[in-house]
Amino acid sequence: MKTRPSSLESVTCWRAKFMEAFFSHVLRGTIDVSSDKRLCDQRFSPLLHSSRHVRQLTICNMLQGATELVAEPNRRVLETLASSLHTLKFRHLLFSDVAAQQSLRQLLHQLIHHGAVSQVSLYSWPVPESALFILILTMSAGFWQPGPGGPPCRLCGEASRGRATSRDEGSLLLGSRRPRRDAAERCAAALMATRRKNEAKQMPRAAPATRVTRRSTYESLTASGTDLKRGLHPPATSQEASGTKQPPSTVAATSSASASSSTSSSKRAPANSAPQPKPLKRFKRAAGKKGPRVCQGSGAESEDLYDFVFIVAGEKEDGEEMEIGEVACGALDGSDPSCLGLPALEASQRFRSISTLELFTVPLSTEAALTLCHLLSSWVSLESLTLSYNGLGSNIFRLLDSLRALSGQAGCRLRALHLSDLFSPLPILELTRAIVRALPLLRVLSIRVDHPSQRDNPAVPGNAGPPSHIIGDEEIPENCLEQLEMGFPRGAQPAPLLCSVLKASGSLQQLSLDSATFASPQDFGLVLQTLKEYNLALKRLSFHDMNLADCQSEVLFLLQNLTLQEITFSFCRLFEKRPAQFLPEMVAAMKGNSTLKGLRLPGNRLGNAGLLALADVFSEDSSSSLCQLDISSNCIKPDGLLEFAKRLERWGRGAFGHLRLFQNWLDQDAVTAREAIRRLRATCHVVSDSWDSSQAFADYVSTM
Repeated sequence: MKTRPSSLESVTCWRAKFMEAFFSHVLRGTIDVSSDKRLCDQRFSPLLHSSRHVRQLTICNMLQGATELVAEPNRRVLETLASSLHTLKFRHLLFSDVAAQQSLRQLLHQLIHHGAVSQVSLYSWPVPESALFILILTMSAGFWQPGPGGPPCRLCGEASRGRATSRDEGSLLLGSRRPRRDAAERCAAALMATRRKNEAKQMPRAAPATRVTRRSTYESLTASGTDLKRGLHPPATSQEASGTKQPPSTVAATSSASASSSTSSSKRAPANSAPQPKPLKRFKRAAGKKGPRVCQGSGAESEDLYDFVFIVAGEKEDGEEMEIGEVACGALDGSDPSCLGLPALEASQRFRSISTLELFTVPLSTEAALTLCHLLSSWVSLESLTLSYNGLGSNIFRLLDSLRALSGQAGCRLRALHLSDLFSPLPILELTRAIVRALPLLRVLSIRVDHPSQRDNPAVPGNAGPPSHIIGDEEIPENCLEQLEMGFPRGAQPAPLLCSVLKASGSLQQLSLDSATFASPQDFGLVLQTLKEYNLALKRLSFHDMNLADCQSEVLFLLQNLTLQEITFSFCRLFEKRPAQFLPEMVAAMKGNSTLKGLRLPGNRLGNAGLLALADVFSEDSSSSLCQLDISSNCIKPDGLLEFAKRLERWGRGAFGHLRLFQNWLDQDAVTAREAIRRLRATCHVVSDSWDSSQAFADYVSTM
């Protein structure tokens, strides 16, 4: 099937892995089951046979496979998946019609609400369709409202006998006891109500939706009487034809309905012409049975690929667009009463919800961010949340408020938060402090900001500053943080802010700093001193892409720490200055440390001389218990590695664990390298690769 599992994936049962891949290929139609007589046997179902081995299912593009799974012939397949499936992934989603979304609603209801799915992940969705995205979110959070015209759920009918208070439960979890709903709740209510109303209109005819962009949708709302509007909406009423301005509630419903029913094209349609609908790409039948197939032109597949690759090209900068969510809910300031009469999520039944939600490269519009924040505020079953490159911008403040509300809920289980983005309206350390304040029970926090933001920077004139309850000078209360990973943008970081986070994290066991820059070595020393005094449980410490050439005394201070078990200096330029003096001092500190188990030094230009100096750590007079050593990307040659192996043999040290040798210059003398690795394998477990150093150097020079 030409399927290669990820190198990061640990496959425990290859038979189950094969059956899982086989199920996905048959479902998508990429395997032609009609070519094999055994698979075409009417007494045998390939999907049913392999469904019990499926632990992870991926839905791609235009929701391929969702309609097949909810069909009546595959009822037993879906029942089996409900008990075996744990992870549901969505990749490269494109815009879908109402019928596909109705099938997806039934599929999610069966797999999440009545099944065992605990994780939902979304990957690479450049222009999310608001209705589809909100559908996935609300269903993942445990909310269920049957779609218009859809078949009733048999399992719900059986469970409803003992579920008389489902609506009251939902009202309590959503915080309906408040006298007034906030902007997020009203926005979610407006979107859900208009989506249901729109689906009720379109389900009988099941016509494919027209693809438009967000900007063209807004133009259709504002340019009354234009050709574009007539092409996107039903015939205008007499009030619209006369040019009378519609009330805000009508505009809200119309705009949200447009966001739910319309889809985006790869090219922006002009304001004076109606966009041309494109035929949707169909896929092969999953069951392998004979049936009518739709014939397409030869360019249909290429057009669909072009539509996916360049779909984001039709979108301009965020400042040039009017978000649909802002139209739907006015200014989102809580002052517009037009949304108060719409049915909210309290009207939905609440079922089982997932515990892990991951959004990778899914830009969140205003309405999507508001809906997510509203759901998070009562999502007590959520244990892990990952938001990676979602373009939150100023919506990060709403996210912090929702996380604070979630933390105050009884039974909150959120223990892991992974947040990364290109820009942030807050400096990364201020953002970290705000998160730790909002979630004192958090165990794992991973946060990364690639670039300092100018547009969203509160210090820029004209931009509103962050709310006062988010930024404060008060001390951070003690938290339960055990693992902290931080990736910094360029620029010097204030050491006192980082120290304040470390002082409040007495249970910290693992700390990782990536690309951190401090104003002086003294600031870096202040951070290390704080670790020694306040983080007594720290076991693993990692530094990546940091210039520690002027911090050699601080490095020695770390190597003398008798509580650390693993230290990583990755591409930290350790031996750039005074290597002849620093190496003996480093070896002496390691020889006296009996608690350090692992040392990783990739990318520090250790060379043959440095490697031979490190060999002294394993000498007879050493009390070191080092069992893992990583010397990858250190310009080590075969003769130096051979001499290192001979010294280990001479000192008679037993097997000390793992030795990693990736991307060194071992290809310069293959015979000597093989001899060195043979000798080393008698002492430790060696992990190496066949790396072409000459080609790598040529690639490096070509990019200079």
